Amino acid sequence: MRDESFVHLRAAGTSLVLDRSGSGLPRVVHWGEDLGELPQDALAALALASVPQIAWNNVDVVVPLAVLPEHSAGWLGTPGLTGHRAGADFSTAFAVTSSRVEGGVVTVSAEDVTAELELRLEIELTASGLVRQRATVTSGAGPEAAPFSLSGVLLTLPVPERATELLDMTGRHLRERTPQRHEFTIGTHLRENRKGRTGTDAATVHVAGERGFGFRSGEVWGLHVAWSGNHRSLAERTHTAVALLGGGELLLAGEVALGAGESYTTPWVYGSYGRHGLDELAARFHDHLRARASHPHGPRPVTLNVWEAVYFDHDLDRLTRLADVAAETGAERFVLDDGWFRGRRDDHAGLGDWYVDEDVWPDGLHPLARHVRGLGLEFGLWVEPEMVNQNSDLARSHPEWILSTGDRMPPEARHQQVLDLGNADAYAYILERLDAIVSEYELTYLKWDHNRDLVEAGHGPTGRAGVHGQTAAVYRLLDELRSRHPGLEIESCSSGGGRVDLGILERTDRVWGSDCIDALERQRIQRWTGLLVPPEMIGTHVGAPRAHTTGRTHSLQFRAGTALFGHFGIEWDLTRATAEERAALAEWIARYKDLRGLLHSGAVVRGDHPDPALWVHGVVARDRSRAVYALVQVETSVTAPPGLVRLPGLDPDADYRIAPLAPGDGIEGSAATALAWWAEGTTLPGRVLESVGVRAPVQYPERLVLVEAVRV
Repeated sequence: MRDESFVHLRAAGTSLVLDRSGSGLPRVVHWGEDLGELPQDALAALALASVPQIAWNNVDVVVPLAVLPEHSAGWLGTPGLTGHRAGADFSTAFAVTSSRVEGGVVTVSAEDVTAELELRLEIELTASGLVRQRATVTSGAGPEAAPFSLSGVLLTLPVPERATELLDMTGRHLRERTPQRHEFTIGTHLRENRKGRTGTDAATVHVAGERGFGFRSGEVWGLHVAWSGNHRSLAERTHTAVALLGGGELLLAGEVALGAGESYTTPWVYGSYGRHGLDELAARFHDHLRARASHPHGPRPVTLNVWEAVYFDHDLDRLTRLADVAAETGAERFVLDDGWFRGRRDDHAGLGDWYVDEDVWPDGLHPLARHVRGLGLEFGLWVEPEMVNQNSDLARSHPEWILSTGDRMPPEARHQQVLDLGNADAYAYILERLDAIVSEYELTYLKWDHNRDLVEAGHGPTGRAGVHGQTAAVYRLLDELRSRHPGLEIESCSSGGGRVDLGILERTDRVWGSDCIDALERQRIQRWTGLLVPPEMIGTHVGAPRAHTTGRTHSLQFRAGTALFGHFGIEWDLTRATAEERAALAEWIARYKDLRGLLHSGAVVRGDHPDPALWVHGVVARDRSRAVYALVQVETSVTAPPGLVRLPGLDPDADYRIAPLAPGDGIEGSAATALAWWAEGTTLPGRVLESVGVRAPVQYPERLVLVEAVRV
């Protein structure tokens, strides 16, 4: 009988080799570069070649690193499953009962007879080359047995010893996804999120790589936990020369207790590999999202959001004038932000009372909606369904619907508490209100906000920890609303970029990258958000000349050129803009419409330029016939004039015409002479443009120019 102990999955330049021999849980023999076609005997030889010797004073067997590591096998690092049944069964020893491969998905079933637990593992390699895996734990004990109190499930992927540096994200409100790098030393680098949402300081993608890896160079391996509640990821290296990445949901004490026949399923944990740097790693996430049937494939409409234009000052005449001007500049969607519902004159009251405020809108939102649609614009609305102000009719009527420990209220944040969507009545109320509003106003878009972290989030009246249940309920709510309204688009906004993960993106159409739309800050935020999210799913708006969140003043070219590389929109009171400013903005909108087919389907590239003051990024068409790059002067360079900038991602064997691209072609700088190639452009092979490049212009700090490459 043919031995099929080894499974070799291949896709998009990635190989995943699994060892299923013996009765233990599967082990990853190789995750990384495509190994080509290999027979079973070669896979067995690969596994044999990687078996270590047993070092003195360790356990007397070779310790396997399973995708779910077990203490019982001799693994002394972070265990894969933690929990207990009335203090017993704290350490599992699963034996595989079945294993099958169907459609590129490996499904393994196992059981621990002593602990009376069953385990199902699902492992696959997606078409884009992402590894993803999840686990389901089921209690097989009888009804008389104590429930199994599950503390956590950690799924892992090994990385080779040459991965000696780590990269992940941190951040805060208005400065999300700030990168941090350090050595991958022996020990555990643990990132825990206990905020009840993904978090503005989330690790996002936990990356291990070769020393000095960049966007275009160095091997990298990254892990992402696709979950919008509490979660953890870690990079761990042991003294036995084992290194791994792992992740899963972070469960609060007592949050999951499995009675007889009850199950818990982990979030998907994704792994992405890049042979040539972070761009390749990111492209796998982008390609995966773009391949989904639910991915927004049509042109992404230019979106005007009114928040920074009017804040809570809702007035029909003012808003219709704003819609008129927006339509004249080329906007395609109008979104009414916070302040439209009962009692909402500031952020101290009203959340939960999801009825149009009759005092402000005596005829409802219909006059505004009709006017907006009459201009040819879509109409959208802001909501924050998971939150409630204590100064609201809802909170006064149902204080038991607020997440709390049962005998005290958590501290307020932004003057609000969290509505317990794990409560069936609260869930039904919110679903009915959202369904009614979307139906009445024929909404095509919801900006779905979530403006605070969860503190002491317990289900009343028991006070049992409720973050897991809340997250699952939000997913159900989004799924049900989209099922009832198939054409509805939903944006994930959470104090800006506080809920950016593949769990929420399974149910939404874009994320709001940050509440900060200062173009300089957004250059940084969008650069690193793009490690996970493709441009068409990142809201990128043009703000007023003076940024509301930082006080910086920027030119329209810098603001619009920054917003161009995403889902373009406007967050600016255009009624106060000059005629010249509106005309210039209209040019940028026209350029966005011309480019969005390229920007929202092409490969995102970022140059590893040696000068940290000059950033190069762009998008290259799938057939590499066209590309657009931004040369961004984020600060003053130490040297002047700047050197050559390489333009990555082009066909090395094709010639390209390189020229500045209007309206991003105006150089603002202090050079005494013109840039030689700028006025007429130049033609060079793609190989030369990527390996040598072209001379960058002298620019003042916080400026950018656009360059287009067209194959000739």
